[in-house]
Amino acid sequence: MTKEALWTGLGLVGALQARISGGLPREVAGVSIDTRTLEPGDLFFAVKGARDGHDFVQAAYDKGAAACVVDENHAQALFGLGPMFVVKDVQQSLERLGAYARERRNAYIAAITGSVGKTSTKDMARLVLSRFGAAHASAASYNNHWGVPLSLARMPPSARYGVFEIGMNHAGEIAALVKFVRPHVAIVTKVAPVHLEHFPSVAAIADAKAEIFTGIVEGGVAIVNRDDEHYERLAQAAAASKAEHVLTFGKGEADARLLSYRTQGETGVVSAQVMGRRLDYRIGAPGEHIAYNSLAVLLLAHVFDVDLGEAAEALGDFTPPSGRGQRERIAVPGGEVTLIDESYNANPTSMRAAFELLGATQPGPGGRRIAVLGDMLELGPASGEMHAALAQDLSRNRIDLLFTAGPHMARLFYSAPEAMRAAHRLGAAELEEAVLAELRFGDVLMVKGSNGSRMARIVSAIKQKFQPAAETVT
Repeated sequence: MTKEALWTGLGLVGALQARISGGLPREVAGVSIDTRTLEPGDLFFAVKGARDGHDFVQAAYDKGAAACVVDENHAQALFGLGPMFVVKDVQQSLERLGAYARERRNAYIAAITGSVGKTSTKDMARLVLSRFGAAHASAASYNNHWGVPLSLARMPPSARYGVFEIGMNHAGEIAALVKFVRPHVAIVTKVAPVHLEHFPSVAAIADAKAEIFTGIVEGGVAIVNRDDEHYERLAQAAAASKAEHVLTFGKGEADARLLSYRTQGETGVVSAQVMGRRLDYRIGAPGEHIAYNSLAVLLLAHVFDVDLGEAAEALGDFTPPSGRGQRERIAVPGGEVTLIDESYNANPTSMRAAFELLGATQPGPGGRRIAVLGDMLELGPASGEMHAALAQDLSRNRIDLLFTAGPHMARLFYSAPEAMRAAHRLGAAELEEAVLAELRFGDVLMVKGSNGSRMARIVSAIKQKFQPAAETVT
């Protein structure tokens, strides 16, 4: 099926403030900054990251790019390869296109940030809103200086809803990005000790997260975690913005209140009261932290005036993405193990939530609860103490075996009970063999660490050595 035209070539000239070289495409079907995922008909932006995107312009044309956006310094050398939009600065032109996309779309827009839970909340919001119209959202965790404008630029003309994730690791970054998104609703999931090497305190992180409210359109809505330690700080920032209302979610007095939660098999069972209405629903992934953030999604549904009952029902179809709690049954000699992939990111708050999830998961006969953990990064001078403090959480959640990788995780390994310690290694690559040798049927295995600790390679190694079971659960 032919993809919906995203932009016309003529419309791009003004939006990008570009000059044309080598011809003008009639239209483009998508927007890309990575030739590995580029599809025929896409517009390729030669942004500068770890590598200069101009080095991949030829590859973009080889894969069928309709045109490329290049800067003046490279235009002459690239002339003749294909249609090009020549601009002064490629990153700035991507930002202009994102802002232009927001202005030309008559869609309801939400923006989501938080130290933990923003990606799963964004994915739940997209799932729920898609019940009521075409819903567009940031792909994966495209929440930084190129990911946000790229996600905006990809929003199709037919979109009725847009949901955008915004991240940061320095003050001022969210304010710079939310001005492009200009959301009707802005959500902060939770403030936690993340990126502390760039901030003097967790309160400063709260202030940085609160920057999301600076972009709210006149009369918009802020949604805030009522149980957050920094709620008052966040609520004050929201009240000082253009938001007309501040709505809250939590376990206590809140507009969306979690009445009860329990894990049932591979799902979560939730009772909540949302804007005065009692809702009982299932979420297609276990974890109280996921149930908690579903409350923010239902508040978003309320603001966008869709049926709350149907919105809650849609959450039964939610499955977490790879690296963020995705579950899979893996066949091993004699039976199966359950693999919980949490390898994309980690901080003390998400680690504790993951341990609770592992503790609530029942192993098979003779099986064990196994935690395979990599370093939590960017925690600053107190990193060692933060890692060591997790030992009591492991014990409380009845973890049987602990495998760790990385210099920071050494503090946790030697703080844990001796009977729990299975192996500690310098890095994920060195830990693979020990983990693979230990697995036996009935085990429940969770792999978690910051993305930079490369724990995903252990997930891949398990899948390569063993085969998925006949039935996969997510």
